[in-house]
Amino acid sequence: MDRLGQINTFSSFFRVSRETILVLKRYENLIIEANKNLNLIGKSTIKDIWTRHFLDSYQVIDFIDKNDKIIVDMGAGAGFPGLVLAIGLKENKISSKIRLIEKSPKKAKFLRKVIKELNLNADVLLQNIFDKSILNLGDVFIARAFKPLGIILKLMHSESQNWKKIFVFLGKTGKDDLLRASKVWDIEYKQRRSVTSNDSFLIEIAKLKKKI
Repeated sequence: MDRLGQINTFSSFFRVSRETILVLKRYENLIIEANKNLNLIGKSTIKDIWTRHFLDSYQVIDFIDKNDKIIVDMGAGAGFPGLVLAIGLKENKISSKIRLIEKSPKKAKFLRKVIKELNLNADVLLQNIFDKSILNLGDVFIARAFKPLGIILKLMHSESQNWKKIFVFLGKTGKDDLLRASKVWDIEYKQRRSVTSNDSFLIEIAKLKKKI
């Protein structure tokens, strides 16, 4: 599918304003330019950025509550899904703040540049999420292309469940990953099919308890 077809597909799923499409185009250009020197996204995925990254990230917007104060992107990278969600929150006039955690100084610098140029309600924490406590960083956490499910659950459980919910993007091996995790954890979650692939889905975790 060519770029125009991808943009039309995005627009058919999410009835966003023309202004938001223009903001996403600016974000696209910033990524493509920065990707020449930074390994933000795979070069093979640049041509599919609107479906592979923007559409996939934006689908979480429907599950964000207006009372969610701070939404934490656990491993921001190029800003998926965090910055795409920040653009969506602005479109929907939701005041929730996006907090991006990134361990690479160069990528963190890129993320701050995007936030400033697009005037987004977001900030960046330069840190390895495993080195410091993430307690009190936010009430909603999102993990996309971050770490295996088992590691994510262990990390979040260690934070005394000082969170409201966790969204995790799962791919082709997601069902097996969830089955393995359920042998160790009692997980209260909702499962939502991905809009970008029949093999992928999201889980929204509300409670997590380690089995005895």
